[in-house]
Amino acid sequence: MQPTFSIIIPTFNRPQKLKSCLESLARLDYPRDRFEVAIVDDESDAPPDAAVAPFRAELDILLLKQSHAGPAAARNTGAAAAKGRYLAFTDDDCQPAPDWLTKLAARYGSLPDCAIGGRTVNGLTHNPYAACSQLLIDYLYSHYQASSGGLFFTSNNLALPAEMFRKMGGFDTTFTCAGGEDRELCNRWLAQGYPMLYAAEAIVYHFHTLDLFTFWRQHFNYGRGAFRFHRLRAASGQRSLRVEPLSFYFKLLRFPFAKAQNGEALLQSALLFVTQAANASGFFWEMASRPNSRLSTIRKR
Repeated sequence: MQPTFSIIIPTFNRPQKLKSCLESLARLDYPRDRFEVAIVDDESDAPPDAAVAPFRAELDILLLKQSHAGPAAARNTGAAAAKGRYLAFTDDDCQPAPDWLTKLAARYGSLPDCAIGGRTVNGLTHNPYAACSQLLIDYLYSHYQASSGGLFFTSNNLALPAEMFRKMGGFDTTFTCAGGEDRELCNRWLAQGYPMLYAAEAIVYHFHTLDLFTFWRQHFNYGRGAFRFHRLRAASGQRSLRVEPLSFYFKLLRFPFAKAQNGEALLQSALLFVTQAANASGFFWEMASRPNSRLSTIRKR
């Protein structure tokens, strides 16, 4: 019997996080014969076999390995081997809620050709950097859903019909680090005229430990990915994206005050400012490192 879902998990050097992720998948309330788990090791220093072994008896697990090429390539590797009708992507530092697949399946009962993005919740409530990164995603989701019906979903809580994903060519593997590959995939999905749906009830908890340095690096890489995304849009002849108005950034900095008490909100607002500085730095660093791409991108704007 063909499984309904193939859960795809790229992993790199995080065996304990992966183990916690698999523990959460073992608690899913979805029938065991209706889903499989494809784990793709992106050439970790120590193979994750030991972390995976305890779960083989209760989960249908496929452990794949590839030469180090980044999470976008790892997701494609997993999708190529997957047997499920739908691909459900998450990350090794995530823990889906027990009813995650049940909620996705309910949506697919009436919308079988839709890309579905669920709600991601920060699992490290006492880490201000992790909280801020998730707050930024929450703001972007609310902004783009209000203005355009949903522009992108993050790849740690994203489900797509497998055949449509493969027909599109999967994730763009020129994105070798995390940041921008999910936005680019969703852009191509929408360009094909395919529907996208936000399902807030399909929850994944994210446990991404960050300090100030890794927080800056994360958003710097997002900026690098944003430049690649703009460059690919230009190369495909799509209309260039408009620069967001100042009101977008003012609303972003005010966003924490609707979510937290003033002291915490002030900190989160300051950290959101840092995300934008890091993002801009990464964008222009990538532009400076690719001078030929710079010209083509600017002309398209």
